[in-house]
Amino acid sequence: MNMTEIAAPSIPVLNYASSVRKDTDDEYIGSARAILLLIALFLVSAFSQIDRILPFILAESIKSDLSLSDTQIGLLTGIAFALCYGLLSLPLARASDRGSPRLVLVACIVIWSAMTALGGLATSFLFLAFTRFGVAFGEAGATPSGHALIARKITPERRGLAIGIFSMGIPIGTMTGFAVGGALGDTLGWQTVLLGAGALGGLLAVLVLAVAGPTPPLKSVSVAREPFLRSSLRLISSPGFRWLFIGAIGAGFAGAPFYAFGAPFLMRTHGLSTSEAGLAFGLLQGLMGIIGTLGGGRWFDRLVRAGHGRVLGPPAALFLIASVTMSAALFVPVAWLSIALMVPTMLSFSFLLPWSFGASHLVAGKGNEGMASSLGMIASGLLGPALGPLFVGMVSDAATAAQVPGGLSFGLLIVPAASVLTGLAYLIANRRIAVVLRTR
Repeated sequence: MNMTEIAAPSIPVLNYASSVRKDTDDEYIGSARAILLLIALFLVSAFSQIDRILPFILAESIKSDLSLSDTQIGLLTGIAFALCYGLLSLPLARASDRGSPRLVLVACIVIWSAMTALGGLATSFLFLAFTRFGVAFGEAGATPSGHALIARKITPERRGLAIGIFSMGIPIGTMTGFAVGGALGDTLGWQTVLLGAGALGGLLAVLVLAVAGPTPPLKSVSVAREPFLRSSLRLISSPGFRWLFIGAIGAGFAGAPFYAFGAPFLMRTHGLSTSEAGLAFGLLQGLMGIIGTLGGGRWFDRLVRAGHGRVLGPPAALFLIASVTMSAALFVPVAWLSIALMVPTMLSFSFLLPWSFGASHLVAGKGNEGMASSLGMIASGLLGPALGPLFVGMVSDAATAAQVPGGLSFGLLIVPAASVLTGLAYLIANRRIAVVLRTR
């Protein structure tokens, strides 16, 4: 195969293991500073997730106080984020890659925190919708700028673990948002919860500004000045990244329906109560999130240091295993066994994060880490969440109308089907990326 077909000329492909400490632009920090930075980035990820999902747990109170419809609640919690991620993630990623990711990240935290707080003052749907668009605006740049900051500050041999720690904020933030947000919403009211979350975000911005330290724009790396959309398309045209992108789309189609309908499936099929289903899902997902992000990050670093270039085999295998266990989980008659068979699927989503982002950074090369992360977020966060749950709902409704029992089980078969697609896509990406890295 022609190597120019694998990596476009203006998108450099670098091996982390061979680039350690050669980049004069980067000011790799010592262990103590690195720990502080990663704690701050973990909090960024967690608070980003908390502020994003608070309207889910507070939806009934918001709906009652503002006299909203379910359609309006759906618009607030779904489309606003999808639109902003699609429209704003890439330009914010480009600003992180070409400028100071520290300043971009701090600005994003300030914006989403201020808008979260303003949401607590909302008295109408339009004003609340405006604040949610603002939250989405800030959060669209959080992951790309955080990853760009990691690339500047953390030594290459530890970046997989660093991305894992950063990503661990997603499951921890989800658990905290649902548990603490729900409890405080019942006692203090949804307005106070949003105001308090926004205020804490302001303190977090000050922490990141202090801990990250000066992060000047790159100078030693020659970067193309072409528009970010053209750069993005050029990166996607690289077969290695193209298959990463397809895999991320598959993961979105597997993850969104799983989290939207997993608990209702347990309640309808096995008779679990809301609290029982929520407890099982919340605790297991949190535990799998910690194991997956930290364990996956360290494992990814070991494979990168090995130097053979095959850095995506483990997550690909896990998704293929999860497709089998999830298929069985949908039809076994025992509740505890069904939940146990869902665990590999829960683990696969968190385990994938450091591998997917780390591999995309390898392909994109220095100075393009934020853009690579942004494209991965768009791939997993747009089509799957928009269409996956809709497909499950349509299949379930059609089965109910036809008086076919277990309609939700049949609809949820999209999860193992998409998991197979994800696993196969990452196996192909594994081979394509290995060819490139072995020649560098």
